[in-house]
Amino acid sequence: MPNTEQIGLQGLTGWREKVADAVAPPVAKKAPASEDQVRAVVGAAFFLLSLYYVISTIAKMAKAARD
Repeated sequence: MPNTEQIGLQGLTGWREKVADAVAPPVAKKAPASEDQVRAVVGAAFFLLSLYYVISTIAKMAKAARD
């Protein structure tokens, strides 16, 4: 069974992975977290932002259909 760090890392592909790779080392030096943990948080954040975008778009479509 994958742990939460592995799940967060799955969200990193393409340009998102490059962003996480650039952000992780400096943040890990200042925060009490490893680089992989920082990458996992970035991956999870990108996933949640995508989920928010999809849900808000569906809500707008449903509202427009009701009007």
